[in-house]
Amino acid sequence: MVTEIPTGSLITTIENKIATVEFGHPASNSFPRELLDRLTKEFHSLSTNPAVSVIIVKSEGTGAFCAGASFDELLAVSNQEEGTRFFLGFAHLINAMRNCSKLIVGRIHGKAVGGGVGIASACDYTLATKKASIKLSELAIGIGPFVIEPAVSRKIGKMAMSEMTLAAHEWKTADWAAAKGLYANTFETIEELDVAVADFSAKLSSYNPEALLEMKKVLWDGTQDWERLLLERAAISGRLVLSDFTKKALSQFKK
Repeated sequence: MVTEIPTGSLITTIENKIATVEFGHPASNSFPRELLDRLTKEFHSLSTNPAVSVIIVKSEGTGAFCAGASFDELLAVSNQEEGTRFFLGFAHLINAMRNCSKLIVGRIHGKAVGGGVGIASACDYTLATKKASIKLSELAIGIGPFVIEPAVSRKIGKMAMSEMTLAAHEWKTADWAAAKGLYANTFETIEELDVAVADFSAKLSSYNPEALLEMKKVLWDGTQDWERLLLERAAISGRLVLSDFTKKALSQFKK
């Protein structure tokens, strides 16, 4: 099932100390700003929920995991303030995932582009199918993956990040992503992925919650400057999205 709601859908279920957060959007699970804000608020809420030890983040359907930013909203940006405000949505989301007191398990069932790669990178542990190829296409539309870069580089390293960014039209396979450290493991089918995600999350949820919290802090040590850094990066993207190059490129992608 794929949502037909223009602003997207967000559904959270909690069972046996595991919260499953599923987002969806009719345009390949892409993100308008409103959906970004709703997902950010959900992570803040779950972070303080004593009934939750582990969070699974997933998207709906069997197609793309996430196509990144909403092209419709990017095309509608008319000034730098609006542009910066839009990209702040991804900045706030990544920081919410980073600051969340609960470990986050990513369930990546299909292709991820741009911001979708950022979300996968901001998870603490990520499992995927063999169809979960990744691409950073931002340079091809005149901007760059500035906001998500710290999260992606933290997972796969600067050299792999630069390879992805500069080869903006090139898909990297799920096995490439696993070899670089983005995915912990890959599976042939969604069914196998779901079994692995469920088993791993159940094991995590059985551990001492205090130990999980302290481990989360250790894993993200050294990223405290992201509160400032990601906001600065959002301003860069907010400026570049106004360029004639980007407007023309986005219009071509929409055709």
